[in-house]
Amino acid sequence: IIMIAAKQCREVSVRVFSDIGILAQITKIVSEKGVNIRAAAAWVEDDNKGVIRLVTDDNLRAIDALRAHNYAPEEVNSVEVLMLHSPGMLNSICEKISNGGINMHYLYASAPVSDETCLAILSTADNGRALVLLNE
Repeated sequence: IIMIAAKQCREVSVRVFSDIGILAQITKIVSEKGVNIRAAAAWVEDDNKGVIRLVTDDNLRAIDALRAHNYAPEEVNSVEVLMLHSPGMLNSICEKISNGGINMHYLYASAPVSDETCLAILSTADNGRALVLLNE
């Protein structure tokens, strides 16, 4: 059984003004184009600016849809990690990155309790080296 499988990933990143309903609006635009959102993260950086990151099954269509609604999305490189859903797995990937001397920019992960595997999306100062370390 493979404990960790990491691969390169591209996220759709959208900078927005933080407002009630903005996440609902962005996800509606994407879903109305038939694009599946596999993972998502959203946060506020200051009083009125936020960032939404989406891992989708069709970034090109998601970006086109968002641009048609006057957003300025971009694709950013990240790492997608599929791992066993068991105690210590998240710690294992974090330690591999830190022991490799790589700074982690962000990470988000989730899985239903019943699933055997879970998905994490992360970005580092050196995603290529992070991939090598995680797949060792």
